Amino acid sequence: MNYKTFIIGLIFFLVAQCLAWFQTNGQFLSTWVKDHPIIVSGLMGIPIGASYIYGTTYIVEYFDGLLWPARIVAFATGIFSFYILTLIFMKEGINIKTGTILVLASMIIILQVFWKYD
Repeated sequence: MNYKTFIIGLIFFLVAQCLAWFQTNGQFLSTWVKDHPIIVSGLMGIPIGASYIYGTTYIVEYFDGLLWPARIVAFATGIFSFYILTLIFMKEGINIKTGTILVLASMIIILQVFWKYD
């Protein structure tokens, strides 16, 4: 397995998740974004969609054509990016529940990468 392929896919997923965070939560950071949701969704929709498509392409390639691992990796990267961006921009820290979820998301990625399919 080529870890470079996995890393490239992971980066695409992280870009998509971060852009999606700003697309949906930008309304709490900017009145312009809040007042122009159609423009924001139109401008950000193409790069978000393309990032998800390419991320899926690379992760599926890494897992020899299996689609489920790509979905699970995308979910886990979404958890991490949401945590980081919410902490930075919304000043929301983590509690025991959120910390537990982050640990579980880490375990999901580790299992996907290192647990070989039969």
